Amino acid sequence: MSQFWHEERLLIDGKLVPATGGRSYPNENPATEEILGVAADAAREDVLRAIAAARRAFDTSDWSTNLELRKRCLRQLQTALEEKREEFRAMKVAEVGCPILLTYGPQLDTPLNLFIPHMLKFLDSYRFGEDLGVAEVMGMKSHRWIEREAIGVVAAITAWNFPTELNLKKLSGALAAGNTIVLKGAPSTPWSTLVLGQLIAEKTEIPPGVVNILTSAQKDIGEILTTHPDVDMVTFTGSTATGKRILACAADSVKRVTLELGGKSPFLVLDDADLAKTLPMAGVMICSHAGQGCAILSRLLVPRKRQAEAVEIVKATMQNLKYGDPLDRQNLMGPVNSAAQRERIEGIIARARADGAVLALGGGRPKHLPKGYFLEPTLFYDVDPDSQLAQFEVFGPVLAVIPYDDEEDAIRIANHSPYGLSGGVWSADHERARRVARRIRSGTMMVNGGIYYGPEVPFGGYRQSGLGRENGVAGFEEYLEIKSFCEPA
Repeated sequence: MSQFWHEERLLIDGKLVPATGGRSYPNENPATEEILGVAADAAREDVLRAIAAARRAFDTSDWSTNLELRKRCLRQLQTALEEKREEFRAMKVAEVGCPILLTYGPQLDTPLNLFIPHMLKFLDSYRFGEDLGVAEVMGMKSHRWIEREAIGVVAAITAWNFPTELNLKKLSGALAAGNTIVLKGAPSTPWSTLVLGQLIAEKTEIPPGVVNILTSAQKDIGEILTTHPDVDMVTFTGSTATGKRILACAADSVKRVTLELGGKSPFLVLDDADLAKTLPMAGVMICSHAGQGCAILSRLLVPRKRQAEAVEIVKATMQNLKYGDPLDRQNLMGPVNSAAQRERIEGIIARARADGAVLALGGGRPKHLPKGYFLEPTLFYDVDPDSQLAQFEVFGPVLAVIPYDDEEDAIRIANHSPYGLSGGVWSADHERARRVARRIRSGTMMVNGGIYYGPEVPFGGYRQSGLGRENGVAGFEEYLEIKSFCEPA
């Protein structure tokens, strides 16, 4: 039994239950390769029971129409989370392998402090209806108005890299809008999801069936959620390949689908930028959480004539970054998520060298860390914009430096990607940076280092980085349908 606060059971129809047949699977610490404990391994029967419970709760309870109940329950969940903050922190470091330093930011404290509180404040001012007034159409005066109502049953599938943020983001949005939900957490970080079920069952008045929480090591579980006719919407965060499969599966029943997928985002340094001030950020960002972030800027675009200078600055930054034991508060970088993830990244590194990219730093496993799925901070330069390294999401601590000839060439390279999730532009001329940023086809853009992160800012991507948005008014309204009314005036 683990020493950490955790939960092994599923939440289905208001009860904490084991998986069918008592099935479970091991939960591994990626920094030590030790088994922390187990998590429930949901089977098809569990998924079907969860969907049925969510359907019944939506169709037969007043959850979707009782705004005050929803707000009260969200406040209760927020209080319960805050009471368990430090236990949550210790568990996340062990399970996710994230440096404890990051739990004081986006891995725990920032989403815990912001997402549900923001949603509660948002609900105080949001208007679910809008009066369109009276108009005469075909000789008849009619009063028209619209009302926004919950979609129904939402299937939410989240990733392992920032599980608390992703879970709270989807839970708070779906529940605040009046939906019921089946939340499936990532297999490799199950406790970060299952503990939410424990708090909901024991510390809130959320009615049975409104929230159902699953984990499973079986790959077909997600497909049940995306094809079942009683599921009205699927919201997914993860790889582009899986997102495409979900979109195809959901097509038969024409479900609402939102996808937050991969990225290969450009860090574009214009020729008038101060490299010494600007470039250290690129080295820090790619190593943060071992590069395991969809919006991390992993392509560094620099003027060709200044590439050598840029490489030396970034190399010095990456060489001096501390990494290793996630419990060491000086470390910015821990392990990658799994042995399979590390092997995949190593394959990309080998391919980059074969493609002619020049290795400036790293590329291997650190000798001083024989246990755990660690990789060295890795820097390549002279990277071909058409190569796998420039086009493919690595999801590891690997930065690709790509030289460009002029501003138009830089913009072309920045947009030369199947993705369009994030990006950034740096220039001594702020208006120039804005102008170039507007030409990058991406869902979020940093201008001279600005930070867009927050529950009030819509987040999502262009092209193969996804569909729809999370956060902000746009993200909230993804969980709503619009109904138009009219009556004689």
